[in-house]
Amino acid sequence: MTTIVRSRKPVTAAHWPVPEERRTVTVLFADIVGSTALVERLDPEDVRELQRAYFNTVAGVLRRWNGVVEKYIGDAVMALFGAHGSDGFDAYRAVRAGLEIQDALDRRAPAGVRLRVRVGVATGEALVDLAATRDGGHGTASGAVITTAARIQEYAPPGGVAVCAATRRATDGLVDQRPLAALTVAGKALPLDVWRVLGAARPRPTRHQGPLVGRRRELATAGDEIARAVRDRRPRWVSLVGPAGSGRSRILHELTRAVSTVDGAPVRWCVAHCPPYPEGELAPLADTVRAFARVHDTDPAPTVRRRLATALAGLLPPAHRAAAVHALADFVLAPQDADAAGRGAEVWREVLLDLAADQPTVVAVDDLDRAAPALNRFLHRLFATASERGLPLAVVTTHGPGWADLLPGAAGRRRRVPLPALGAVDTGRLLRHLLDRAGRPAALAGELLPLTGGNPAAAQAYVRALAEDGDPGAVPDAVRRRVDARLDRLDGDQRAVLMAGAAHGAEFPAATMDRLLGWTDGRAERMLGSLVAAGLLRRTGLGGYAVAEPTVARVARHRLPRALRAEFAGRARTAHQPAVAAATGARTRPDRAAAATGAGTRMDRVAATAGFAGRPSAGPRAGDPATGPTVASCPARPGSGSSPGDGGARGPLSGLVDAARSFDGSPTVSLPRSPSRYAGLPHIGLARGAGAPVDGRRQALPAVGPPALTGRDREPAHRAATRARARGRRRTGGFAGSPALAVA
Repeated sequence: MTTIVRSRKPVTAAHWPVPEERRTVTVLFADIVGSTALVERLDPEDVRELQRAYFNTVAGVLRRWNGVVEKYIGDAVMALFGAHGSDGFDAYRAVRAGLEIQDALDRRAPAGVRLRVRVGVATGEALVDLAATRDGGHGTASGAVITTAARIQEYAPPGGVAVCAATRRATDGLVDQRPLAALTVAGKALPLDVWRVLGAARPRPTRHQGPLVGRRRELATAGDEIARAVRDRRPRWVSLVGPAGSGRSRILHELTRAVSTVDGAPVRWCVAHCPPYPEGELAPLADTVRAFARVHDTDPAPTVRRRLATALAGLLPPAHRAAAVHALADFVLAPQDADAAGRGAEVWREVLLDLAADQPTVVAVDDLDRAAPALNRFLHRLFATASERGLPLAVVTTHGPGWADLLPGAAGRRRRVPLPALGAVDTGRLLRHLLDRAGRPAALAGELLPLTGGNPAAAQAYVRALAEDGDPGAVPDAVRRRVDARLDRLDGDQRAVLMAGAAHGAEFPAATMDRLLGWTDGRAERMLGSLVAAGLLRRTGLGGYAVAEPTVARVARHRLPRALRAEFAGRARTAHQPAVAAATGARTRPDRAAAATGAGTRMDRVAATAGFAGRPSAGPRAGDPATGPTVASCPARPGSGSSPGDGGARGPLSGLVDAARSFDGSPTVSLPRSPSRYAGLPHIGLARGAGAPVDGRRQALPAVGPPALTGRDREPAHRAATRARARGRRRTGGFAGSPALAVA
């Protein structure tokens, strides 16, 4: 029986406050071949039995691969991958699920009938109802990708899995595929390129080309640790730690070349590469056995045993060699078999120890955080036994920064080598090299530099996308998948803060975030600190925050529905309404000044969405004036039709959408180009971060505002504020919490 190792489940979005998101999802559409003729010749009771067995089989496979059944349509099944949370391998899981559905139906033959099924898989953008996304949650996703998956399924061969171009790119190197004829689909302007999936591919090391840029120090540090293990005959454990795309695999590749000998003694390298969701807990070790014996995937069992016997000759005594060959051959031929893998791993550990006694040996595992715990235990036992015997052996692993590997008894012999983001100089060098190799102008490196975030894989993806599409601003699919996975690893409140900050589009203090999300004062502060620690936000001057990387900001903002972006814009304008009133107060009639400044109103009384607020909107209080900014009202239960006049069609976002509309016609303040002329606006301490006026013309007050008043502009502002207090007007300091206002 095949055991699929699921080392990382996608993070669910059960606590994410936004009811809907624009997400890149993978859709699987499966349908029975010839179902009409089949049903015609069966009794209705037999049809029901067949349907139950078929749907149970398909749904069980989809759940094992973390897919969600969106709907059943006759005898067809539609499922979503990546709708709740993405791990960066949604398309891969969908394709593997499609292959397993075919195998499961062939083995089971529901109700004694051999079913043939066509499976189509497509990847694209959809609007997803997060709260309703569950098995049988009809209509939880909307988008053209759903129709594309259904159309591709129609052209898949019986018993086969067909995928679209986006799915093929997302699974390149992970599954074996061959192109089919392009499809002309009704309603599509261009033909669809379609591929047939043949099966899961064997893990293969990535091909690395071009010079190593900006990692010489990390390479030297890891190499020194291996050399110390050989010279001192005391095993050492080296971990190359960095986010996806930081160059972990490239450093490992360079290490195998740089540390081929130590003091003239040749070093034997045994390298395992962990694919996502490997077949079998110890399957990556089987690949190291193949490499040791020079066994190919297509070799028959007699050839495998013969080559293993040759490789073990002279290493093991003849009395133990035959049993070792038998155990290792079973392991190589069936790594998914738990019993065979367990026996083979025990023998392989002793072989590695014997190899280390004969010559210095390095056992390396790439992407260890994808592996099953059994592989980690194997490495721990190998390391402990080699330490007891005093062997020249080193263990090298690569994994992400969020993965912790506890190694007892290795004090002083464990070294973590972090791989931080490349600096601007090194990133520029890498981009210029990649652009030159792609035949593109090196001057484009300046445009791509801020988009890569110092990530080498992102730099390669942007240059590749530029060569294919010619658009330097488009976010490549590979980069978007990594960003989506980073966002979905956050909890609900953290994602709310990050996506709201991305929608805000400028620097913001914690108080602004509380207002945008409808939270109580101070709630966002802790979330902001955790996002800074995670590298997703950065601190700016004057206690502000901003999204750390432009690409993260673009992906996060795009995931918000348009209506919610409008809400954030409306809330930002609401927060700045007092600034407008203060600036024009000297020229406004007293009865209008109260309404313009929002006297007697509070920001926490502006209605929030059901998800963001986390509590009902506060209603009017006794003594509150009737005038003030427009305040959105929400029904007792959004979408229930309980609010008079809503007709039952208003959703959970309608209240703030109305509030946003109410401010569309609000007046703006035009400011002259020269800062010295700001003296006429005494109550506005204009905050940092806004763009300057264009071409000398007067410019509307932006959301964050121009630089603060200083020097000679401060004195007339002070005199004006004194006059305002003497007239009994509201002091501008009451609005100091607003991001665009400061007390002059």
